[in-house]
Amino acid sequence: MSRKPHLKNGVLQADLCIIGAGSGGLSVAAGAAQMGAAVVLIEKHLMGGDCLNTGCVPSKALIAAAHAAQAQRSGARFGVAPVEPQVDFAQVMAHVHGVIAGIAPHDSVERFEGLGCTVIQAAARFTGPGEVEAGGQRISARRFIIATGSRAARPPIPGLAETPHLTNETLFELTELPTHLAVIGGGPIGLEMAQAFRRLGSAVTVLERATILPKDEPEAVAVVRAALVAEGVRIIEGAAIARIDPGRITLSDGVLEPSHILVAAGRQPVVEGLGLAEAGIAFTPRGITVDAGLRTSNPRAFAIGDCAGGPQFTHIAGAHAGIIIRRVLFGLPAKTDYRALPWVTYTDPELAHAGLTEADAPGCKTLIQRLDGNDRAQAEGATEGLIKIVLSPKGVILGATIVAPGAGEMISLWGLAIQKQMKIGAITGVTFPYPTLSEVGRRAAGAWFTPALFGPKTRFFVGLTQRFLP
Repeated sequence: MSRKPHLKNGVLQADLCIIGAGSGGLSVAAGAAQMGAAVVLIEKHLMGGDCLNTGCVPSKALIAAAHAAQAQRSGARFGVAPVEPQVDFAQVMAHVHGVIAGIAPHDSVERFEGLGCTVIQAAARFTGPGEVEAGGQRISARRFIIATGSRAARPPIPGLAETPHLTNETLFELTELPTHLAVIGGGPIGLEMAQAFRRLGSAVTVLERATILPKDEPEAVAVVRAALVAEGVRIIEGAAIARIDPGRITLSDGVLEPSHILVAAGRQPVVEGLGLAEAGIAFTPRGITVDAGLRTSNPRAFAIGDCAGGPQFTHIAGAHAGIIIRRVLFGLPAKTDYRALPWVTYTDPELAHAGLTEADAPGCKTLIQRLDGNDRAQAEGATEGLIKIVLSPKGVILGATIVAPGAGEMISLWGLAIQKQMKIGAITGVTFPYPTLSEVGRRAAGAWFTPALFGPKTRFFVGLTQRFLP
C-alpha cells in the first residue's frame, strides 16, 4: 500500500509531485503510488489530458465512424451495391463522446485517489527549486515530474487570430457537419481529419505550405495522397496563405470560401505559467531542456512527454514514464532511446513507420514489396500499399515503413527487430499465418537473399548435391 502525502507546517510533503494528468503523468502516478511512493498529482483541466479528451481517443472514434460510412460506398468491387450513407452527425459525435466517457473512469480522480494519490485540480507553479503551489496549497517533494503536454500551434498567418477556427481542442465540440472544411496543415492530424470529414460528407481542402507527411518515405506518402484524392479530398501542396478572414482564405493564387477552418499545423509544448525560471529549469520554445534520462537543469525535476522537447506521441510519453519509474523509484540507469520509434498516420490505408528512413541512413540498402503481390490484399481488394525496409550494408534492419490497411498493427514486429539490431534473415525465419497482409514483410525480406539464392553458385551446389545425396 502506498504512503500518503502528509502536511508539515502547512506544506504537503510527498515523494513525487507530478504536474499534468495526461498519458505520461498518469502512468507515473499509477506506477509510483502502487509501488509505495507518496504521490501528489496536479491537473488544472481534464484528467486524461489531450489524448483522452481532444486527441487520440476522439479522433480514432471519429475515424471509425467515417470508415463505417465509407464501407457503404465501396461495395461495388465485391458485387455489393454501393449506397450513399445517411450520416447523422449528432449520433457520430455521440459515439465519439461515448468512447471518451467509457475510458474516462480509468483516468479519473476517483481512481487515482483510490490508488493512494493526492489529486489537486488546479494550476501548478514552482515557487522555488523544491516547492510548487497549486490551488493555495504548497507542495514539497523529493522529485518533481513535469508532464504538461502540448497544444495546437497557431501559425503566424495574418487574420488567423481574429478569425474563428477549430483546433483539436474544439473540433469534437462541433454539433453540425461542416459543409466545406479547410484544413491548414498536411501532417498526420490534418490528413486523418480531412479523410474522416470527407467520408462523413464534408467537402474538404487541405492546405500544406510544403509537402504532406514530410517525415515519411515518399513512396508511402504517394499511396496515401492518391487514396485521399480518389475520395475527393483536395490537397494543395506548396500553398501560400496570404490572409485568413471569416469565411475566406486568400491564397497567393486564389481564394477559398470554407464554412469551417481546422488548424492542424503542428504542436507547441505547454511551459508557460509554470514558474520554471524560479525553479531553475531551463526551457526553450521547443520545450523543457532535458538530458537523456529526462532530468532537467534542476536535478530534482524531470520532464516527460510532449513538453520535454522530443517526439510528440502518446506512446513516447508512456515510454518516458517507464524511464522515470526506473530512475526515481529504483535508482536504476535508464535513458531515452528513439532508434525504433514508431509512429502511425491513421488514414485509410494507414501509414506506419519505425526507425530510420532512407534519407536518414546514407549508404543504406532498401527493399520494397508492394501489396498487389499479397494474396490477402487481393482478396480484400486493398492492393494499393507497400512495405519498405531500410538495411545496413550488412543486412541489419534500420527502419521500416508500411502503408496498408492495419499497418499500425504490423509495425511493432519491425520495431522489435530494429531495437534488437536484428538482421533481415531473422524475419525470413519467422512463419507468418496465411493469408495475412503481414506476409508482405517476409516476402520483402526474402528478396534480400534472392540474388544469392538463385545465382550460379547455388545452382552449381544443388546440382552437385543431387549427384551424391542418397
